[in-house]
Amino acid sequence: MWLKSQILLLYCIASEVWMAKQLDSRRNFPQGLYSVEDGSSAKWNRLKRSLYQGRSCRVRGCCTGRNDDCSFNIVSRAAICYCDQFCASGSPGPVDCCADYWEVCDNPVEPTRSDEPWPPPASGCYKDGRYYGEGTIIKDNCNSCKCFRRLWKCSKEVCLVRQDLIQQINSGDYGWKADNYSQFWGMTVEEGFKKRLGTLPPSHSLLNMAEDPGHSLPEEKFPAFFAATYAWPDWIHDPLDQRNCGASWAFSTASVAADRITIHSKGQITDNLSVQNLISCDTRNQHGCNGGSIDGAWRYLKTHGVVSYACYPSFWNDHLGPSDENHCYVSSEYGKNYTNGPCPNALEESNRLYRCASHYRVSSNETDIMKEIMDRGPVQAIMKVYEDFFLYKEGIYRHSQKEGSKWKTHSVKLLGWGALADKNGQKQKFWIAANSWGKSWGENGYFRILRGKNECDIEKLILATLG
Repeated sequence: MWLKSQILLLYCIASEVWMAKQLDSRRNFPQGLYSVEDGSSAKWNRLKRSLYQGRSCRVRGCCTGRNDDCSFNIVSRAAICYCDQFCASGSPGPVDCCADYWEVCDNPVEPTRSDEPWPPPASGCYKDGRYYGEGTIIKDNCNSCKCFRRLWKCSKEVCLVRQDLIQQINSGDYGWKADNYSQFWGMTVEEGFKKRLGTLPPSHSLLNMAEDPGHSLPEEKFPAFFAATYAWPDWIHDPLDQRNCGASWAFSTASVAADRITIHSKGQITDNLSVQNLISCDTRNQHGCNGGSIDGAWRYLKTHGVVSYACYPSFWNDHLGPSDENHCYVSSEYGKNYTNGPCPNALEESNRLYRCASHYRVSSNETDIMKEIMDRGPVQAIMKVYEDFFLYKEGIYRHSQKEGSKWKTHSVKLLGWGALADKNGQKQKFWIAANSWGKSWGENGYFRILRGKNECDIEKLILATLG
């Protein structure tokens, strides 16, 4: 029995040496003279793969048990690589190459190997070709995933950026296109509502506020297209970025007030107003970056006034600790036109205060809003924001999701209107609005939204001031 085992062992060694010589001799063959089936059957190919397990197999942990189905692709070489020493090529390029002897297959660059350890560990998890130890916690968009007993256990939060929603919008007939914004990546929908909106629902007193009587002129009396940026060049202030500060209540109010003051002064006063002044100093029933009311912001502007954006820029105090982030760095007395101290920005000398007249409510009638914008300048609008609005890139926005979707309140600046024919030749009317999510969002910081249909309640509550 012992003798038979020795003979069998010697036979296997001799066979292995013979096949190695045969394979080595084939390295000198011109490319394209042989293929996978050249001189062998598929069974013989599998046998050769089972006998030769090179370094790549041991590193990758691939082809355990020698299986023809175990392979990896080198896309740039149009090659299928097995973890063995067998190699065959054919026109126009490699059809089967070996990871350990890749140079034989005319691959000038060694194929990338995975990070999978060999031998395979008894515990841990894999994700995107990488190995993670037991107990590892990683972030997958807005969800946290933990490796537990070789399986990933992930939270089930709804993420603000969702590829399926982007594809649904872009493949549908909604009239606008969606995009993936890096500033929203990793945020849940609830975090988006909290950090990127911040206007509290209007109070009963604001909703019951009498509307300024309109004239209800026919739409034909107005130009087909109007934008305040064209009507008053250099007098309309660009959209700012509220970042992750839930204070659209302050951004929209300050922007509309700055535009109106400039127009009312006929260009004598062109300073943008300090949003940070409102966020940090208007604290009566307001919550800074955690939300506030627009009627409270208008009252503060009338009573106390704010300095210029140059004097008190937004987020200038990022370097300060959390205990100081809501500290008001300007102080003023009732009736005075200047603050009691210098500007927080030492490079700006003027600490002048800017006040505006009382705010008023514009009629919700479509043409009354148009007349107000054309005669006196941009207005403030409150709207419902659904999760798809965060993904808006271009076009005429209208809510794309089913009834019952979650929404929160937001405030923006309306500054114009227009109309375009859709692909079916139907006239689509729109408002032009400025958001406060920076110029990388939407149409250079602006967006268009369906007009005349009270889309997302955009026409329900319109506020303005005389400057």
